[in-house]
Amino acid sequence: MTFADPFSQTISSQANVARAVAELRRGGAVAVAAGNDAAIAIAAEVIEEPGFAWLLAAAEVPSNQGGARLLLTQERAARLGLTGQPSLERFRLLALPGACSADVARQIVDPTAEPIDLALLELAPASDVPAPLCQAVIELVKAARLLPAAVVVPMPLAKLDAFVAAPFRLAAGDVIAYRRAAASGLKRVGSARVPLAGGAIGGKAGGSAIETEIIAFRPLDGGKEHLAIVIGKLDPSRPVLTRLHSECFTGDLLGSLRCDCGDQLRGAIDEIAKQGSGVLLYLAQEGRGIGLVNKLRAYELQDAGADTLEANLQLGFGPDERVYQPAAEMLRQLDIGSVKLLTNNPEKVKGLAQCGIAVVERVPHVFPANDHNERYLSTKAIRFGHMF
Repeated sequence: MTFADPFSQTISSQANVARAVAELRRGGAVAVAAGNDAAIAIAAEVIEEPGFAWLLAAAEVPSNQGGARLLLTQERAARLGLTGQPSLERFRLLALPGACSADVARQIVDPTAEPIDLALLELAPASDVPAPLCQAVIELVKAARLLPAAVVVPMPLAKLDAFVAAPFRLAAGDVIAYRRAAASGLKRVGSARVPLAGGAIGGKAGGSAIETEIIAFRPLDGGKEHLAIVIGKLDPSRPVLTRLHSECFTGDLLGSLRCDCGDQLRGAIDEIAKQGSGVLLYLAQEGRGIGLVNKLRAYELQDAGADTLEANLQLGFGPDERVYQPAAEMLRQLDIGSVKLLTNNPEKVKGLAQCGIAVVERVPHVFPANDHNERYLSTKAIRFGHMF
């Protein structure tokens, strides 16, 4: 199936996807369609018994086949030992038995919940929800910052309007294009000069103030703003020293010792100031793009023995869910076409370059480990390929 160019997506379709994301977060149902095929979905993390019963009633599936389907990512399915089941691209569709409940569905998708014996459930593979619809549903749930799983039922397109209101019925192509289109429509909405304390690593401010301008960029869907912290006077005719920093509530604000994010944030500001000018992009992509709540779940799994990467996979996410289109668009609006990138992560270099920004140099950005984040940094190096 061929989808429309993401950059041609209308504001109206963006708004519909944003409404659907909000509806999923509150436990409501949304629908996706492609051709004559459609499916209704409720996010598995937040589904309750009334919603589960409503889906079963809407399903046009023989009762001996259960009715509702559970849609998982390949990552979560593999951690559940479902590797022998047929797959739909990067997703796994399972027929839930008729006696299943909303509680059971939530237990299956949440690795921090009480474990459940899947052998007793006799989950059967299903293939009656086309792959483009499965992909669209997972994209929606990820955009809602929920666990990437949903309870779905297939339905002919002609019958869809009897079950789901028009604002929550979406074309699968609009959903697939959503994140990239939202990034392409970033709009500068406010700015201010904000002097910052220099030499702030370790929490001790010293030296002269760092003169900065903070510029806010809002996506078309009205979502959380990304920030550009501009230090000194930029010279776009030359490569600009740049840091891409994903927001980290625990590290940046609370000074968590589980990661090196706070040191990286303050260290980058100090280094850019030392060099005279540059920009730090503060991106609304908490927890490598999985959101704060899921990052806390990942911490719980890490406390039980998983490393950073494995925890993400157990939750059903990829190792890194971040996208680089927002950063590239912010740089373009700042008239920056080439950068010297402060990073240890080769994927940032690759991702930014793929979005049209020339990375002429990677500048190392390394800070000492402590007793709490030593394993975290080791995982970054060994499993994520960071260069320390």
